[in-house]
This record gives sequence, structure tokens and C-alpha cells, in this order.
Amino acid sequence: MNSRDAILQRVRAGVGRSDAAGRRAAAEAWIAGRARGPQPLLGVDLAGRFVDKATSLSSSVERLAGRAELPAAVARFLAAGQLGTAAVIAPELADLAWAASGLTVAARPAVDRDTVGITGCFCAIAETGTLLLLSGPQTPASVSLLPETHIALVDAGRIVGTMEEAFALVRAEHGSLPRALTFISGPSRTGDIEQTIVLGAHGPRRVHLLLAGAA
Repeated sequence: MNSRDAILQRVRAGVGRSDAAGRRAAAEAWIAGRARGPQPLLGVDLAGRFVDKATSLSSSVERLAGRAELPAAVARFLAAGQLGTAAVIAPELADLAWAASGLTVAARPAVDRDTVGITGCFCAIAETGTLLLLSGPQTPASVSLLPETHIALVDAGRIVGTMEEAFALVRAEHGSLPRALTFISGPSRTGDIEQTIVLGAHGPRRVHLLLAGAA
């Protein structure tokens, strides 16, 4: 063993790298045993709370009966805003009948020329009107970040109350975190110049949410 390897071995031992399983178990035990701070009273209508908060953040919302209605709803929204008929979509949505609604879609990560991006979301948070998206081959992060218009399908059954519940759901269903978690609370905005709010400064300037399965 050379000097470099010897030093690195001592560092690994010092930070517990030799017992990764033990460190993970300790971290999970700490998370499970940690008392939550004060929580807001959200009531039983999480979908209603989510819609109220999302619209207050300048998102627009339409309710759908189910996932299959997404292409037609997107076509209506794009036509109303004269936003064209082309979009980039998350590959997880590629099975829907886009062409039948007069739309041309590409299931891939977004690039700078894309003006409309359509995604699902892992879950939504009622307390803040926020979407949580997880990155992955079927859910490229760029689709929600690069285009000027972001349209997201939200499953009403995947609305949780708080941020803590969202993280607990990620741990329960995925175990380990993906490369990126993206929290989206309305269009991107800045108030840096004379405290005037400007939408679309560093991301989508409009966010349209299609809430599927809500009463």
C-alpha cells in the first residue's frame, strides 16, 4: 500500500465509510424518530387547498376526470393562448393519444428551441401549491425547466398535505433519492429590478396544471 492509499484508508475509517449500512440505518432511525414541528390545519379537501395555493402563485388549473383527457386539455390550452401545436413531453406520457388531439410531441429531454414542455409529477403539496418532480430516464428534469410554457399532469390521488409528507413518500417508494428533485411553485419569477415581479426570468413564464381525478 502506498502513502496515498494509506491516507485515504484512514480518512474512510474516520468518516465511517467502511460501515455504509450502519450509517444509513442510523440516519433512517434519526429521521423516523425526529418530532415534527407545528403543522398547518389543512382540512380534508387537499385538492381544493392545492388549487387555491397554486392559483395564488400564478399557475392556472383545470380539472380533468382522468389521465386520458390530458392531450385534449393541452390542445385547448395551447389553442386559447395561440401557443402552437408542438411540445416536448416526458417519456412517461408517450402512451397517450397526442396525435388524435392535433398535437405534435417529442418524448425526450428538452432543448433550447422547445417552447412547451409537458410532464407529470411525483406528487403535489397542498400546503404550498407545489409540484415535486423526480428526475430519471422517463422524467427528464429539463422538460419542466427549459420551455417557456410548462404544463403538468397532477394526479389528485397524489396530493399530500405537507413537504414532510412528500419527502416521506419519496423514501417509502424509492428508498434512495434520484439525481435531482425539482420543486415547482408557479412560474419562475424575480423581483430584483426595482422590486417589480417579472415572470419567466429563469424558467417557464407560465405554468398550467391539469388536475386529474379530482371531484
